[in-house]
Amino acid sequence: MKRASFVVFEGIDGSGKSTQVAALAEALTEGGARVLATREPTDGATGRRIRAMATSGESVAPEQELAWFVEDRREHVEQVIRPALADGRVVVCDRYFLSTVAYQGARGLDWRAILAESERAFPLPDLAILLQVDPGTGLARTRLRGRPAEPAFEALDYLERVAAIFAAIDRPYVERIDARRDAGAVGTAVRAAVQARLGLL
Repeated sequence: MKRASFVVFEGIDGSGKSTQVAALAEALTEGGARVLATREPTDGATGRRIRAMATSGESVAPEQELAWFVEDRREHVEQVIRPALADGRVVVCDRYFLSTVAYQGARGLDWRAILAESERAFPLPDLAILLQVDPGTGLARTRLRGRPAEPAFEALDYLERVAAIFAAIDRPYVERIDARRDAGAVGTAVRAAVQARLGLL
């Protein structure tokens, strides 16, 4: 339990990432791990700019959108993720570079190129848990969460393209989990994957 590990949660809007990040962080802490739960976009200056863009529906060129996500991630990695891993913590992150691959790829950019560049530029996760849910269900869930809508990202045809890219990503660190079930059942599957892959639970 003392070794550092990097676990990320990925998936379309409404797949339950935030819920599962919190549940896994709690389970790992109860098991004796020192856990850092974090998220992207971050609460830094660039992350706040991204969130403001998402909720306002502001139209931003795909290349600019990508540049903001990469800038935010670079700061996040250097200021938060790398130091925590160096300190032996288990880092659990709500979204990482696979979200950029899928979401900005769905804007028309070359998602394979974004993936290759991301893997060169940033630490690879030890485990990327991809929570899978159909876009219609995901959107229905987002309407119930009580947070401001994100019209820049929460449109059915757009999320269908995002989901298709997520489905096409083939990497050994990715574990796909059916997120159509209730949160408890998904959490059980998440913990089983973390134990099987990383031996942390």
